[in-house]
Amino acid sequence: MNHRTSGILSAAALMLAGVSLTVLTAFAQSGGNDWPQWRGPNRDGVSKETGLLKSWPAGGPKLLWKATGLGEGHSTPSVAAGRIYGMGLRGDDEVVWALDAATGKMLWSTRIAAGGTLGGSQGGYGSRSTPTIDGDRAYVVGVQGELACLQVSDGKLLWQKNFVREFGGRVPSWGYSESPLVDGNKVIATPGGSQGTIVAFNKLSGDVVWKTLLPEGDAEKYRGGGYASPIVATVGGQRQYVQFLGGGVVGVAAQDGRFLWRYTSPANRTANIPTPIFRDNAVFAASGYNTGGGLAKLVAGAGGTTVQEVYFTRQMQNHHGGVILVGDYLYGFDGSNLTCLNFQTGEPAWSNRSVGKGSLVYADGMLYARSEQGTVGLVEATPTAYVEKGRFEQPERSKAPSWPHPVVANGRLYLHDQDILLCYDVKAGG
Repeated sequence: MNHRTSGILSAAALMLAGVSLTVLTAFAQSGGNDWPQWRGPNRDGVSKETGLLKSWPAGGPKLLWKATGLGEGHSTPSVAAGRIYGMGLRGDDEVVWALDAATGKMLWSTRIAAGGTLGGSQGGYGSRSTPTIDGDRAYVVGVQGELACLQVSDGKLLWQKNFVREFGGRVPSWGYSESPLVDGNKVIATPGGSQGTIVAFNKLSGDVVWKTLLPEGDAEKYRGGGYASPIVATVGGQRQYVQFLGGGVVGVAAQDGRFLWRYTSPANRTANIPTPIFRDNAVFAASGYNTGGGLAKLVAGAGGTTVQEVYFTRQMQNHHGGVILVGDYLYGFDGSNLTCLNFQTGEPAWSNRSVGKGSLVYADGMLYARSEQGTVGLVEATPTAYVEKGRFEQPERSKAPSWPHPVVANGRLYLHDQDILLCYDVKAGG
């Protein structure tokens, strides 16, 4: 059930399932400005919200509250139905937590696995995944490959799978970082294993619906990765899931997981992290480590889907901060420079040092840029020139890099930094 659906029948069904009246009320009140999964409602880093500040005062927007005790990790939060969800490592436990969006008060936390020791000197330990909220359920991937489904009302664990034990997966160097995709009655996740590269699960029971096993000879190269998150695309009338794996971007059939196509140019041999972008039968993907980004046209025919590269550029070496498509232009960090490219041609419009290497989100004509070092900037999303409209230094910075992406939802800006979550008011007139 979509969390924005209301009505007597859906409410009665949820009540029979044990969901409280408080949670039902929150579902009914939640609107189109929630951020219920990785990179927002459409997994593209774009918010449809309006009426936000177009410039910031000195020192940045007003801080409304700070939550603490969240644990170690780089999980970007999700926001749905009056609650905020995230993950972290607390002592020997990896947990999923839920906060009240109005106050930051902890509502519940649930252990899903033993704490991992992944990351270490390479950015810190702990969770990387963003919880995906679908109606009365939350879906997460733990840093060591635990796919878990929880009840949002109280955090009750409903079902769980392990990528390593059940699908032959191998934990990546920085841990599993994928945020699972919910599509219809399926949950799509990427064990990257010998018994399942990409797997579709029944979202209610956790039963396997299908498993993608890549063609012989490709399996070893394309397994693994664990850092990117899948998206939905429709090519020539066929619904597909697009994922950035260890050896490149691939597409598989949504119906049965059948392997359809691959695009290798954007892949590096270390870590492919950014989520691909899809529009008009074309996919754009980029990575760091001296690689770059490329646009490929997907053509569906009787013999299958063919890939035709339109361009490849070294001017979008995007490490982890993601690329956003606004109109006909791409925005993302090319190394340490915030860069604007023409989506159709790859030609650069501008490049600026901005806040330094980091991550992005778009809302109401503006880019919210967050540096790894803690600086947060507000930049106009225009191809004309780099125009900055404010910046501030995040208070109470941890010693770890600021890898969680900024989140803008319901007039609020959320910044997660290890054990704390900061909530700012960015609503105009707020």
